[in-house]
This record gives sequence, C-alpha cells and structure tokens, in this order.
Amino acid sequence: MKSRRLVAAALAAAASLLFTACSSGGDSADGPVTLKFQSLSDQPAAIAATNKIVDDWNKAHPDIKVEVVQAGWDGVYDKLITQFNAGSAPDIIHYEAAGVVPFAKDGYLADLTPYLSEQKKTDIPKGVLDSVTVDNQVIAYPTELQSYVVFANRALLQKAGVTIPTGDTMTWDQLREIARATTRDGAYGLGWGLSSPTAAMVALAPGFGGKYFDGTGTDAKISVGQGEMALPQLVDAMAHQDNSILPVTLTQSGSKALAPFYAGQTAMTIQGSFQAANIAKDAPAGFDWVVLPPLAGPAGPAQAANPQTLSVNKDSAHVEQATQFIEFFTNTENLAALNEADALIPATTSAREALTTKLGAQNGWKEILSSGQYLTSAPYLFVDKYAQWKDTVATPAYQKFLAKQIDANGLSKELTDGWNSINR
Repeated sequence: MKSRRLVAAALAAAASLLFTACSSGGDSADGPVTLKFQSLSDQPAAIAATNKIVDDWNKAHPDIKVEVVQAGWDGVYDKLITQFNAGSAPDIIHYEAAGVVPFAKDGYLADLTPYLSEQKKTDIPKGVLDSVTVDNQVIAYPTELQSYVVFANRALLQKAGVTIPTGDTMTWDQLREIARATTRDGAYGLGWGLSSPTAAMVALAPGFGGKYFDGTGTDAKISVGQGEMALPQLVDAMAHQDNSILPVTLTQSGSKALAPFYAGQTAMTIQGSFQAANIAKDAPAGFDWVVLPPLAGPAGPAQAANPQTLSVNKDSAHVEQATQFIEFFTNTENLAALNEADALIPATTSAREALTTKLGAQNGWKEILSSGQYLTSAPYLFVDKYAQWKDTVATPAYQKFLAKQIDANGLSKELTDGWNSINR
C-alpha cells in the first residue's frame, strides 16, 4: 500500500516535474541489464569520482551496465515522490538517511539485507548501519558522512598562550577555556554560524546524553531534558556570560562565519567537517589553521550521523544486480576516492583508515577522519514529522533563545509543546 502522503504530494509535484522513465524494464529477458543510477553529486571532483567508479564497473561487468542520471539536491524529495508514483524511479537512488527512511516506511525501497555481504556489514560501524536500518531491514548503504569540528587560528591561540590540544578528543570545557583565553585584543574566541541551529544542536546532543526523541514514526515522544538542554545552555553561557562568541555569528550561516575567522576576528569556528576543503581553498595566503581534536561531552564524543546513502527501488526488475553495483561502489578504494573528492568522511572503517593513511599528514584530515569513528545513529531519522518540527518549531525557538528573547525553560517548553502540537 502506497502512502497517501506520498500520493498527495506527488499530485502537487507532478505539475511542475516530469521525469523521463528511469526504470530498466525495457531489458530483454536474455540480454544485458541496464541500471539507472540517479546521482546527486554536485561538486566537479565528486562527479568525476562517481563517473570513474561507474566506468570501472561497466568495463568489468559488460552484462550489467550502469547509466548515471545526474540530478541535484534541490527539491530531490519531491522529485522522488513524483518518480515513485509515476513508476519512473531509477533503480539506484542516491540520497541521505533522513530522506530515504520515509520512502522505506512507505514500501518504496528494497530490503538489502539479503545482499549485504558479511564483510561490508562488519566494515560499517554499528551506529552508522543502524541509521539505515528500518524495521530490521537495511534499506540503504551509507557512503559519506560529516561531523562538526573546531577549526582554529594557530597564531591567535599561540599569542594567547594556549597549548593547542593534541589528544584523541577535546572536552567542551576545554573549548570554553580556550575561547575565554583567546577573547582579547578586539578578537573573540569563537565564531559559530547558528542561523539554522537545529541541525547542530541535535547532532551534537549525544555527547551530552541527549536524544530528543524516543520511539519511531508517529508514536515518537519528545524529551527535552538535561542532555538536550546542555549544549544550548553552554552556547548561551559562552555568548552572554563569557562574551567569547562573536555575537553576529549566532545569526549567520556556517559559511558566513568563515569570513571573521579568516580576518582574525575569531580564534576558532565550529563548522561541518567538509569546510576543510573550502578553508584550504579560500583562506588568505599564509593563514595558519588547524583542526582541534573531536569534541567530547560528559557522555563522550558521540555525534548523530545522517549519512549519504545508496538505495534500490523495490520495483526495479534487477534488485540483486543493483545491489552488486552498490557493493562495488562502496568498496574501500572507491569510497576513499569519493570522500576525498567531496572532503567528507567514509562510512566504512576500511575506507576511513585508507584515507587517513593517504591524507593524515595534510592539514585537518587526521582529526576530521578520527571524528568519524564517533558517529552514531540519530533517533530523529526515524521520526515522521521531524522535518516539520525542525523548520517550524525548533529553529525559531533556538533563534529566540540565542537572542535572549526566551530563557531555558521557555526553550524547553516551545520545543516540547510544538512537537506535541504537530504530532497529534
């Protein structure tokens, strides 16, 4: 039974989007198989890496040809709704865990559990594999990940007499102390682009024992307790008690918060790990930056993972062959090459270790890749109305809290009441 939600959304989206048929139903019974692979990679290097993987596969497997359908991230959810309901969805679907879980629940994605090799299953960290497991079925292979890391201006830390941390992890208390010490001479210790704060707050909550949600689907219950409130309150204390966070950055995007970092207005900035590639490319000549060890809260260095994924259309005539291609796509060599191109973290341990061997001596890569071992499944991935809560309740509530328009009790109440209102 296809979901009424997806059918209704398809009617709305179909008027503006008609995709050419992407299924492989036209293959003859005894002829070669053709698989359509809808890729969302949008960076030139990642597109090239993806095309090379496909070319290598096609050369080695003349009877199973993969054709890349180049798409993009904008509006992909609505595009997939339209494709599934029109029967034109591709065989192999590139997306992310948060996006594909609803399609899996509505019966559109194949169960890949029977095809997942034991070697691959062992190679994927349990927390990451859990993020693509729905009702005990593996509905996607994880490919690429990001974490939140601290980038630092080495010169400003040294000028303040700060010893740059070099351990396996760094506590939030250490970050706060360094931010205090480097708030001097007109500069601030930290810049953090929190114009859209929910993603960071939810992703970093596991380090404080925070989950936000218990249960799945429409049965999920929200919990905003000490573990969930610890990080917002820490940011509030740093911004308004220590005065160690550059105020304007709290209203900026992460990318916008890089400008004051480059200008020496902030000694550190918290960013998605992928920004390492942009900093290496865009920072002023001679800018000496480092990535500090992964952040650890009282519950450890865990962060919630929302990996990019590859899934298979349940209605594909060639589910087994499509999964064979995904097994190849996610082998150690290929995942390492793809994540290097995208400046992301491989979703398998072997690819992460291979990339560490290759790039570990380059600025920031060792710390970023190390953070990948701490990524774990996120409860919000399995909550039906999380996206609506995030956009209409959580983000404006966090923004008001960071602007001192509501206090901690007010934030907790808005997050809780808003969810209960949406999830009736």
